[in-house]
Amino acid sequence: MQEVKAREAEKVLMKGTEAIGAAALLAGCRCYFGYPITPQNEVGEYLSQELPKVGGVFVQAESETAAANMVYGAAGAGQRVMTSTAGPGYTLMLEGISALAATELPAVILLVMRKGPGGGGIDTAQTDYTSATRGGGHGGYHTLVFAPWSCQELFDLTQLSFYLADKYRNPVIVLADGTLAQMMESVEPRPLHFPEPLPPKTWAITGHDNLRPKNVIVDGTMTREAGEALHVHLQAKYAQMAREEQRYEVRALDDAEIVVFAFGTVARVAWTAAQRARREGVRVGLVRPISVYPFPYDVVEAAAGGRKVFVAEGNMGQMLEDVRLAVGRKAEIGFVGQPAELMSPTRIYEGIMRLAEGR
Repeated sequence: MQEVKAREAEKVLMKGTEAIGAAALLAGCRCYFGYPITPQNEVGEYLSQELPKVGGVFVQAESETAAANMVYGAAGAGQRVMTSTAGPGYTLMLEGISALAATELPAVILLVMRKGPGGGGIDTAQTDYTSATRGGGHGGYHTLVFAPWSCQELFDLTQLSFYLADKYRNPVIVLADGTLAQMMESVEPRPLHFPEPLPPKTWAITGHDNLRPKNVIVDGTMTREAGEALHVHLQAKYAQMAREEQRYEVRALDDAEIVVFAFGTVARVAWTAAQRARREGVRVGLVRPISVYPFPYDVVEAAAGGRKVFVAEGNMGQMLEDVRLAVGRKAEIGFVGQPAELMSPTRIYEGIMRLAEGR
C-alpha cells in the first residue's frame, strides 16, 4: 500500500492489468482469488506480489469455479474481494456470481473479453457484452457493468466498482478487453473519494461472541412466498441502479448529422474515425456508454433523434440490440462489427461514409 500511495501525485506508465491491481489495493481490496487465463494473467501476478505487503490474501485456486466460491466466502465475511478472468473462465464462475447476487454479497469481477464462443482464442474482442449485461448466469439477477476505454478509466472505475458493490450489496463487473488489459498508458494512480458514507457490514459473518444474534447467509429460498419476496426486493434494487448509476460520454454531438455508438476500446477507434469524417465535411458525433448495465437508453434515444445512427463494436451486434431497443426496432442503423482483433479506424470510417452517402 505504501508503494501505491507514494505514487499518487505522479503520472506513471501502467499496463491495464497493473492499473486494476493498483486500484483494487487503493480501494481496500485485501482478498483476491483467481485462476490463470489469457489475457488477464498479470492481474493475479501483480496482486500475488502486492497483497502480502498489506496483510492481504492471494490464492490461485484450482479452477475458476473454486475461485468464485472463495470470493463468495470472503465477501460473506465482509471483506473487499475481487477476481479476474476471461470469457471461458467467466462461464465457469457464473454459478458463484449468481449466488453472490442472490445473497447480496459485494464483489468485483474483472472480465477481460477475448474471442469466442467456446474456447475461442486469445484475440481481443467484445463478445461477452450480452452475457455480462444480462446477468450471465441463472435466476434473473443483474450486476452493474462498467466498460472503460483507457487505463486511467480502468483505474478509476475499479475503485468506483468496489464502492458501488458495497453500496448496493451486489457484484459489479469491470468489462475490459484484451487490448485494454495489455496496453500501457500514462495513469495518475489517485485514490477516489466518495461523498456518501457506506453503512457498516452488520450482516457479515465475522463471529459474535454471543454479543448479538448470529448472522446467517443462505443461498436459496424454500417457499414460493420467500422466493417471490426476494425477487421483488432485488428488482427494486436494480431499478435504483438504473436510475442512479448510468454513466456515458458524449462528444461533438451538437452539430452532428450522424451519431456513432460504441463502447470500450472500440469507442476510441470510432472517435478517430469520426474525427477523420469531420475533416472531410461529414459531421459525426460519438456517444459512449460507460455503464453498459444500466444502459443509458434515454440518452441514446435523445442522441439518435433526427440523426443517422451508426454502431461499431467488437462482436457481431450485441450492443446493437440495446441501441435498437432505445431507437426502435425498425430504425435504420449502420453497423460494423468485428469479433476478433481490434478493428481499424478505416473500417469504421468507411462504414460511416457509406451511411452518409446513403449506400
